Amino acid sequence: MPEPAHHADVVIVGAGIAGLSAAHRLTRAGVTTIVLEAAPYVGGRMSTEKVDGFRLDRIGQLLTTSYPELRHAPGLDALVLRPFAPGLLVHSEGRHHRAAEPAGSKSAGGARGALTAARALASAPRVARPRRPVPGAPPRHPAGTTPRPSRPGSRTTPLGGALDQARLGAALARIAATPVPRLLARPELPAVQALTARGLPARTVAGFLRPLLSALLCDPDLTTSSRCADLALHAFARGRLCLPEGGADALPELLAAALPPGTVRTGVRVTSVSANRVTTAEHGELSCAGVLLATDARAAAELLPGLRVPSFHPVTVVHHEAPEPPLAEPALLLDADRRGPVAHTAVVSRVDPTRAPAGRTLVSSTVLGPPPDDLEHRVRTHLAELYGTATDSWQLLAVHHTREAVPAMPPPHDLRRPVRLLAGLYVCGDHRDTSTVQGALHSGRRAAAAALSDLGVEPAATEEALPAVA
Repeated sequence: MPEPAHHADVVIVGAGIAGLSAAHRLTRAGVTTIVLEAAPYVGGRMSTEKVDGFRLDRIGQLLTTSYPELRHAPGLDALVLRPFAPGLLVHSEGRHHRAAEPAGSKSAGGARGALTAARALASAPRVARPRRPVPGAPPRHPAGTTPRPSRPGSRTTPLGGALDQARLGAALARIAATPVPRLLARPELPAVQALTARGLPARTVAGFLRPLLSALLCDPDLTTSSRCADLALHAFARGRLCLPEGGADALPELLAAALPPGTVRTGVRVTSVSANRVTTAEHGELSCAGVLLATDARAAAELLPGLRVPSFHPVTVVHHEAPEPPLAEPALLLDADRRGPVAHTAVVSRVDPTRAPAGRTLVSSTVLGPPPDDLEHRVRTHLAELYGTATDSWQLLAVHHTREAVPAMPPPHDLRRPVRLLAGLYVCGDHRDTSTVQGALHSGRRAAAAALSDLGVEPAATEEALPAVA
């Protein structure tokens, strides 16, 4: 640590991805910056535990390749994104149903192409993965067969019939082609209400859109603002779901490593802040020209009483080692029936082989909302149904429960909450933007731009103009 009398232009409190993003933009503009982090590591909630050669994310938020900040944020040039298989697998009524990846065209032709692709999908065989019987599981249908409808005309797929699937594909293509300002001009409702008003069949909404948005927003009840849900669908339709290679902490570690040496100081607890001074528990005071709070919402409110603390969505991630991969492809598997606690699951070692030792299989499953008391037993039983295989021999590696994992975004939600509290005092994080990696990075950029403006410093020549909405 510097001596107490040392002066820095800006002190950033918190070394999550929002604070590290801001630090890059400040240092590139020639502003001397120090980042103080109370934990012994960077990344905040975006952290990864190492267990017996496995790399286990604590929250495991899904990313998409279409997030603009992942492409443009300084320091992320070396970030490798490992995409899931195109499309999704949806589990319903004892079967796996493949949902094609939507076309990301910006033209009306993209919607027509999605109609054609969806109709082709409707005529393709369903993907069934029955394996050996699971003790106590309900009877399964023979491989390659379709359950007999309970009445004429009933559907056995969560995506509906050929026409329903064509409508879904066209709807996703349209949202991919819609400019973001137009999406944000739509009336704002809770997402669950907005979905029912979009003209898609209720079975398609319940069997595909609801589980997809629950996974993207970490909100099983879809109380999130419909505008935020539309942004999530827009990102999904224009890109591929993905994970950062090596674990979630690869992103903040890359950001920290690309800053000038000595910029980031871990293990330093900040006890109070003002517009020109930061007090630490271990090293006294640091004077500065500006302070940027980049902690989570609750920690920021403790340092600056009066800041609003949002409600949060809890997330629990359960990691297992399986004796063999229960799914051959690197797909994201969603549960449409909601018959157990698991919202989505994946053979993560198929998506990113660096997260497991060679020859070993990592299965990571996400539980949204408050976890049940008998979590591990219920998750194991649910996974047996989802994957169609016995899970008794699976080894539990870790259970990560984060009570305040993702800030809630109920309507009305301000997508661009102010980051400048007063001259010299700023705040950023996913609680000031959208509750995503994209939102956290973008809020850091907005806070850095506000600080540079107050300091009278021009942004770096290579800095892109800050968009009104990202």
